Amino acid sequence: MDIRPLTPGYAVSPQIDADDLPAIAAAGFTTVICNRPDPEVGPDQSCATMRQAAEAAGLTFSELPLVQETLTPENAARQRDMIEAASGPVLAYCRSGTRCTVIWALGQAGRMPTDEILQAATKAGYQLDGMRPVLEALAKQD
Repeated sequence: MDIRPLTPGYAVSPQIDADDLPAIAAAGFTTVICNRPDPEVGPDQSCATMRQAAEAAGLTFSELPLVQETLTPENAARQRDMIEAASGPVLAYCRSGTRCTVIWALGQAGRMPTDEILQAATKAGYQLDGMRPVLEALAKQD
């Protein structure tokens, strides 16, 4: 498990396994969001399998499968709503954690300064500097 915090209440991770969920709960997370579509994984990492293991560990499980084409402001708002509705810290995962970081960054545009968004991503190991123009454009729309 490679948990990378972006904020005190939101962290991202590359793909996790069902066996990781008790440790995720023990680490204080209350919600897990899967941003990885089922066609990218085998049955042992499907959303249904992960949901069952998460709920058995006492976690809330949500899914918002993302691919490049669905990294949209609308899905960013959906992810942000899931994070805000959580009763405690949230862990989102995908193949590498990049999609979880990108969708978070899009959802924070206009709520956080662009420099802070990019710094949080960089600190977590995700280089999103190329998104600066998009984040700044979204911030101006709010």
